[in-house]
Amino acid sequence: MRLKAVYPGSFDPVHNGHLDIIARSSALFDEVVVGILENDGKSGLFTVAERLDFMRRVITQANVRVVTFHGLLADFMKAQGARAVIRGLRAVSDFDYEFQMALMNRHLNSEVETLFMVPAEEYTYLSSRLVKEVARLKGDISRLVPAMVVEALRARLG
Repeated sequence: MRLKAVYPGSFDPVHNGHLDIIARSSALFDEVVVGILENDGKSGLFTVAERLDFMRRVITQANVRVVTFHGLLADFMKAQGARAVIRGLRAVSDFDYEFQMALMNRHLNSEVETLFMVPAEEYTYLSSRLVKEVARLKGDISRLVPAMVVEALRARLG
C-alpha cells in the first residue's frame, strides 16, 4: 500500500517554512500532494496560477505533486486517494484552529487522519501574512522565501 498525504494551504506566498514541511513530509510518505486552495471568498496577493507556478518551480522532491483544489478538503482527500493531511503547527495558538479543522475533516471523511508537523526552529514564527507585511515595509525577506518570490513580491508591492 502506498502512503499518500496531502499538504493543503493557500501558500500566498510560499515561504521556507512551507518548504521545510514539504521536504520532511516527502521523506515520510510515498507521495505528497501539495493542494493549493482556490478560495473564491478570499482574494490573495498572488493569483492561484501564480502560486501554483511558484510552488512547482521550487519543489525539488520527485514524490511531491502540486495541484489546485476548491471545495472541502475531505472531498479533495477522497479524490486524491489520500488518508493523511499534513498541517504545520508554529505555536500553541495554531493548535486550536487546526484541532477543530482536523475533527471536522474526520467528521466529513472518517478515513482522514491529520498529522501535525512542527517546522524547523528558524521558521516557527514565519507566516505568509508576516512575509507580505515585511515586504510591504521594504524589509529583508531574502532568507524567508525563495528568490523568485522575493522578486515577485518586490514587483507586486513596489
